Amino acid sequence: MSSTINSNVRDMNNRTFTPESKRSFAVAIAIEVIAAKAASASGADLEAEFKNLSQYADNIQEAMKVK
Repeated sequence: MSSTINSNVRDMNNRTFTPESKRSFAVAIAIEVIAAKAASASGADLEAEFKNLSQYADNIQEAMKVK
């Protein structure tokens, strides 16, 4: 995992951030994942990936909830 993703995950868990800030972190994490996929040998369809960006961020926020 990239240091940027690690940093954003740690920051996103800070309960003092507003919901808007936490959303920004989730979007940043999703963009980092898309960038990593695009840089991989298999590549990525960036148009399709960015169409799914909001869903990826939703999934990240849901996964970050404490159960």
